[in-house]
Order: sequence, then structure tokens, then C-alpha cells
Amino acid sequence: MVETTPLVQHFPYIGIFALLILGGIGLPFPEDATLLLSGILVAQEVIRPIPTILVVYSGLLLTDFFLYYVGEKYGRKVIEHKRFHRIISPENLLKIEEKFKRWGSWAIFFGRHVIGIRAQLFLVAGIMRISAIKFLMVDAISAFFISFRSLAPAEIL
Repeated sequence: MVETTPLVQHFPYIGIFALLILGGIGLPFPEDATLLLSGILVAQEVIRPIPTILVVYSGLLLTDFFLYYVGEKYGRKVIEHKRFHRIISPENLLKIEEKFKRWGSWAIFFGRHVIGIRAQLFLVAGIMRISAIKFLMVDAISAFFISFRSLAPAEIL
């Protein structure tokens, strides 16, 4: 087993949750790296699988809904704000709106699994005023698969 610090041993679930939240609000903590870390910690028996799935799942849903909420609350003004302009440009907004018109909820479901478009999709879902319940249901189903994917390194190691 890999030796870990007492902080990681005592608070790993809070750390994983915090990394997901911080990455979701734009800090440089990629979601996929946090998911891989979770799997490695499970494989090294630092943390247990079931609590890890619950923490990852709730962290994913919370960060996704935050982006949706920002899009819903501020609408198209989001692309004018310098922080969110880096996430989505006016050109990308139009492209993603077309994808939503064409694919509907499937855009959220499959887009969640595509690195680089995830945050844009969730912002646009809010901007387009897609029902919050519909968004959460589709995202919850899609995130369910991601939560289990976080344990994939446990099988590899």
C-alpha cells in the first residue's frame, strides 16, 4: 500500500469532493484527474468504494448544476463576463444551441462524457432555459456512469 499523509487518511472524501467543486468553478483541478485519483485511492485501499461513489456522484451533480444555474440566471450575459468568456465564446454558444435543438437531452447525456465541451453544454442548457428537473434527471443518469468509471483504476492496478 502507498504511504499517505494523515490528512489524506482522515479526510480523503472531503478532499475529493473539494477538488470536484473547485474544478467545477474554474480552478485548475480537472474532473477526470480527480476521478482517476479516486480510483487509485480505492485501489490502494486508502478509501472504500461505496462512499467514494457517493462523494463523486454528489460532487459531479453539484458542479454541473452550478454551471446550469449560472447560465439560467444570467442568460446570454454570461458570454460577456471575462471568466465565462474563456469557457464559451459567442460562436460556440451558437454551435451548441444548434446541437441542443437537434439532439435535445441527448446532448447533455453524451456531452457530459466529452472533455472540453462539458462546461459549455451545462452553461448553454441554462441559457436556453431547459427545465432544471429535466437537466438534473439527464445529468444524474449520465453522472451515474461517471461515478463508477472513477473506480476503473482499481481494476487496472
